[in-house]
Amino acid sequence: MENAEASVNEGSLKTGFAKVKTVVGKINRVINLIGLWLYRLRKFVLAAPVVYYALKLAAYNREHLPEQVGINLQATGEFAQYISRNMAVMGPLALTIGCLVLMFCSRKAMYSWAISIFTLALPLLLLLSNAYPT
Repeated sequence: MENAEASVNEGSLKTGFAKVKTVVGKINRVINLIGLWLYRLRKFVLAAPVVYYALKLAAYNREHLPEQVGINLQATGEFAQYISRNMAVMGPLALTIGCLVLMFCSRKAMYSWAISIFTLALPLLLLLSNAYPT
């Protein structure tokens, strides 16, 4: 009688472990599938915030920069050259978009993506140098 109860308990224990094992296997498959799709879409995932902030900074600079934007601030406080507002807005935006295009064409996405992150500093520097000249 005791052997029968022990074998029943072992059988139910084995089926319980089998159920847990199948559930964990299914969860692992879902996690691996999500990871696979994130890896396949990594360039789009990386590019989305860069494009958003590049467009946001371009719109902000279009409203707040003066008609003629000074570049290359000299030690005397004068600008060496002046460009139009449109060029000051579209130039950094085109540079960022160019870096992202290179990212999509390249196997190594991180290099071009990192450079595109640094290009987001250009609109900020133009705005700061023209809003607060020394």
